Amino acid sequence: MNKQNGNGNGKRDELSVTYKANGLDVRLTPTIVQNYLVSSDAQITMPEFKFFTELCRARGLNPFLKEAYLIKYGKEPAQIVVGKDAVFKRGTKHPAFDGMESGIIVVNSNHEVIDRPGTFYMGGETVVGGWARVFRTDWKYPYYVSVPINEVAQRKKDGNFNNMWRNKPGLMIEKVAKVRALREAFSEELAGMYEAEEMSAEIPADNIIITAPPTSNPVTEIVDRAAGAEPPPPESAEEPPIPDFDEL
Repeated sequence: MNKQNGNGNGKRDELSVTYKANGLDVRLTPTIVQNYLVSSDAQITMPEFKFFTELCRARGLNPFLKEAYLIKYGKEPAQIVVGKDAVFKRGTKHPAFDGMESGIIVVNSNHEVIDRPGTFYMGGETVVGGWARVFRTDWKYPYYVSVPINEVAQRKKDGNFNNMWRNKPGLMIEKVAKVRALREAFSEELAGMYEAEEMSAEIPADNIIITAPPTSNPVTEIVDRAAGAEPPPPESAEEPPIPDFDEL
């Protein structure tokens, strides 16, 4: 992170973060993030800005290409959304990537549970989950995941599935399974891009969301989460002071 020079009138310029993503220069400031990358007029906090920009910089994400963006409503913690295309790009370009299989899990009229390739299913069958299998050249066996639809499907306030999940359950759950399989098979490249157990109805289900913590040390939290640890609880409910970004 960079702290720009003063402008001669005693005021310090706005804090900024600069990095490269896919060969492009990306510059983010609190104003840019607030005005162009936040989903509403809700004001993000400085810890949320830091967490978002550090994740983008660490994983080479370009938020202007919708590889990452913020969902913020009222005073609720901001949600950082990582697009599935960013996960696919990094996973499939890994030197050890050796292919993928995916599909849906259905229950037929005989109450048989079937792992089916692709997303085709017939009347009388119910889509109950998705699956994906990732192959690596350096692994003897592929990595397999299965995802129950009830754990990740987006619901409306009345508890029913939203339109996309109700009309295209196979398509939606297969995407979630593929993202999760790639993330876990290539955790060294995709650590920090976590899938939430519950997904907001306002967020496309084929994206990944994590919640920016309210503490003032997001750099440490990214490292801890990558190692599987839980972030520390906030020390105070008060807004933390603006840090000196040169010290990060």
